[in-house]
Amino acid sequence: MMYAQFASVYDELMLDIPYPAYVDLVDTALHGLSGKKILDVACGTGILSVLLAERGADVTGIDLSEEMLAVASSRASERFPSMIFLHQAMQQLNVPGQYDAAVIPIDSLNYLEDEQDVKQTFKKIHDALTPGGLFLFDVHSTFKTDVLFMESPFTYDSKKISYIWETEEGEEPHSIHSELAFFVREEDGRYVRFDEVHYQRTFPVMNYVEWLEQAGFSVERIFADWSDEAPEEESERIFFQLRK
Repeated sequence: MMYAQFASVYDELMLDIPYPAYVDLVDTALHGLSGKKILDVACGTGILSVLLAERGADVTGIDLSEEMLAVASSRASERFPSMIFLHQAMQQLNVPGQYDAAVIPIDSLNYLEDEQDVKQTFKKIHDALTPGGLFLFDVHSTFKTDVLFMESPFTYDSKKISYIWETEEGEEPHSIHSELAFFVREEDGRYVRFDEVHYQRTFPVMNYVEWLEQAGFSVERIFADWSDEAPEEESERIFFQLRK
């Protein structure tokens, strides 16, 4: 997966994501964000990192994409110039000190295709947290990968960016292979095309619970679709809230 051009359109594509709601979830679970050390894993272009910092948190962001991190650093530079961004894969997390909370937002964990990588990520996160530390993440439901994603092609069109997104089943259970063709409008009116290939995989809820408990976490709650409701058969996004 190449991110150099994707980073330039990422923010517009994420406009419908309720990032402030994610901040509220962390804020409520930590009983306030002021002075709390938070690890934003797979931070992308730093949207959530900056929102958390605006509430008083001391945020460190990590991401696999140097291009995404460059955008994140630029976003934070004016108001939070001391914010740290690290170029790391989540399953190889290596950060100094310990944190009050860690988040892996917006189905980023689903980019790990291998069960062992997921387990290793949980262990690395556990090691990075203080006792009683919070771990919050979300993943695609199996209903979303197996049913909803199979309804492609999907299209998007704005004044600046358009895409055609085609999907097919991946080789592993509950996995999705996506091919996206982007068309970005230049100032002279011409459109420049670039292509992306993404592969995501999710697992049944109880698999995640088993692996989290093996890593040493206690499950506080599991909920779905930005609500306080338990997951149902047709839920699309599953949230996990854990404690070390």
